[in-house]
Amino acid sequence: MRLLSILVLALLMFSCKTDKKQSKNNSAENTIVKDSLIYPEEVHFKSLRQVTFGGDNAEAYWSFDDKQLVFQSNYKNWNVSCDQMFLMNADENFKDKMPPMISTGKGRTTCAYFLPDSKHIIYASTHLVDDNCPDVPLRKNGKYIWPVYDSFDIFMADLEGNIVKQLTNEVGYDAEPTVSPKGDKIVFTSTRSGDLELYTMNIDGSDVKQITDELGYDGGAFFSPDGSKIIFRSSRPKTPEAIKAYKDLLAEGLVEPTEMELYICNADGSELRQLTDLGNANWSPFFHPSGKKILFSSNFEAERGFPFNLYLIDIDGKNLERVTHGETFDAFPVFSNDGKKLAFSSNRNNGGGRDTNLFIAEWQD
Repeated sequence: MRLLSILVLALLMFSCKTDKKQSKNNSAENTIVKDSLIYPEEVHFKSLRQVTFGGDNAEAYWSFDDKQLVFQSNYKNWNVSCDQMFLMNADENFKDKMPPMISTGKGRTTCAYFLPDSKHIIYASTHLVDDNCPDVPLRKNGKYIWPVYDSFDIFMADLEGNIVKQLTNEVGYDAEPTVSPKGDKIVFTSTRSGDLELYTMNIDGSDVKQITDELGYDGGAFFSPDGSKIIFRSSRPKTPEAIKAYKDLLAEGLVEPTEMELYICNADGSELRQLTDLGNANWSPFFHPSGKKILFSSNFEAERGFPFNLYLIDIDGKNLERVTHGETFDAFPVFSNDGKKLAFSSNRNNGGGRDTNLFIAEWQD
């Protein structure tokens, strides 16, 4: 699960700093940029525009034709109590209007993604169990936690908000689905094995295959542009103490998200390897259009858990480069299918509050 409001509150506040083991490459620190939303060092952004102006807005994913995006928001002014799915045209902003909601408005939803026809989406929802928003625990024994609701299942819907098919029907958590650019497979996270593992299935829900099998929370997975590889983040406990703590929390439907690294594998789960070894929380990875780099969010340089910024790294783990230079939170980067634009979430330009808004940048390498 990638619950933005929990993550901002939890990860931005935890104060344990681990040693970083990879060096960064900052460049063009004196570059002058005229766009007021772009910090001077952010040389990969040719332009930047703000899309939302209130609430927590995240995980904006492009349609296959790049004409629309679907995103989740809990903005109270849009008459929702917790995360629901909204549709937008690629050139829109919502400073003075509300986008159409295309989830049911019931339960909590997360992680919508377009299907290849650009006329349907998939997303996870808890609405079959309860119309109301589930509780969101934030702390247990002094530690920050995420809930992993076993009421999540994955659904297919049209752009009018009508659910046309339920894709999962197993006991436990099924969520975080994303679609291969080839249009043939979905990757998602499930507890059906007793642990939080990655699975793939056809876009109609058939031919489900487990592709990870090591103890720990494997999630937030995305395919490479050619569909041959998968990048994801994982919190994999190693010591007896960490393993016990992980299992005890998972038995209560909870996980602790403060230590995560990135992993990469083939689309069938083979040739799995750890990509980062930075410490702290490294997550929300997405392939660069070349397929040779990963853009991700991290607080590995932070002394007190924040800020989170975006970084690029080669798929062999070399040439780490800092992309954003904010003092609060930048995450959920997603390239358009043509590689020309980047959607991401940020706390910049929010008046010093906690609102996290969507931004779209023109990307330049």
